[in-house]
Amino acid sequence: MFSAKWFEEFVQKKTELPKVIIIYWPTACGKTSLSIKVAKNLETEIIWADSRQIYKLLDIWTGKIKENEKEWIIHHMIDFLNINKDYSVWEYKKETEKLIQELHKKWKIPVICWWTGLYLDSIAFNFQIPEIEPDWKYREELENIRVARWNEYLWQMLFDIDPIYAKELEINNYRYVIRWLEIFKQTWKSKKELKKMLPPKYEILFLNPYDWDREKLYSKINQRIDEMFQEWLIDEVKNILAKWYRKSDYGLNTIWYKEIIDYLEWNITLEESKELIKQHNRNYAKRQLTWFRKYEIK
Repeated sequence: MFSAKWFEEFVQKKTELPKVIIIYWPTACGKTSLSIKVAKNLETEIIWADSRQIYKLLDIWTGKIKENEKEWIIHHMIDFLNINKDYSVWEYKKETEKLIQELHKKWKIPVICWWTGLYLDSIAFNFQIPEIEPDWKYREELENIRVARWNEYLWQMLFDIDPIYAKELEINNYRYVIRWLEIFKQTWKSKKELKKMLPPKYEILFLNPYDWDREKLYSKINQRIDEMFQEWLIDEVKNILAKWYRKSDYGLNTIWYKEIIDYLEWNITLEESKELIKQHNRNYAKRQLTWFRKYEIK
C-alpha cells in the first residue's frame, strides 16, 4: 500500500543503485492518477509498461491517458507502434533501461506505471531472455493449426511442454502462445529455464493504490467499460478495421477487442459483448492480483 513515509524515506536515502518507482496492481485501481501525483511531486517523467498502450489508434479501449490528463508530464513508451507490429519483452526492457539511464543523468527518479506483468518484471527483477530469431515457416504452421482447431488447442500444445508459462497466458492470447511454441522448438527449454536472472540493477520502491476492496474494484471495472462504450469504443474498432488492419494483428490480439469484433460480425449481441467484456476484465484483474503479490513490501 502507498505510504507517504516510505515515499519520503526512499527519495531521501542514499543508494548505490539508481532509484526507480514502480506503480502496480490491477486495472481500474487508480494507478494513472497516482503516477501523475508522484511525477509532479518529483518533477520527473513517466514510463508506461503496457503491452497494448504501445500501439497507435488503440485509445479508448486501452484506457490510454488523454493529453489533458497528463498535466504537462512527459510520458514514454506509449502510442508509438503500428497495430500490425510485434514488440517483445526484450525490446521493452532494452528501450526502458535506456530511458531510465537518460532520466538519471538529469537527476530524475523514473516512475514506471501500468499493468503488463512481464514488462514490469523485466525491470523489477532484471531477468533476461535470449533474443530468438522468428521461425516464420513454423509460425505459419501454428497459425494454420489455430484456425483449424482454435485457440484452446494451441494453448494446450504449450501447456504440454511448458505448463508453468501456459498458466500465465490467456487462452486467447495466441500470439504469445505461438511465439513460445516457436522458441521452444528452437531451444527445447521452458521459459523458466531460459529466463536468466541478473543482479539487481535498480533500487525500487513499489507503490500501489489498491485498497483490497474487491467488490469496489469490480464495480469500477464495470463502470469504466460502460464509459468506454459511451466514448464511441465501437466506432474506434470500426475505424481501425476500415484502415485495412486485420483482426489478427498484434495490437488487436486481446480478449476485449475480440468481443467487439464478434459483435460487429453479428456473432453476439451488443449486450452480450458488454457483459463478456466486463466478465473477462474482472477475471483478468483477479489474475493480476495474484501476479503482483510478488511486489508486496514485507
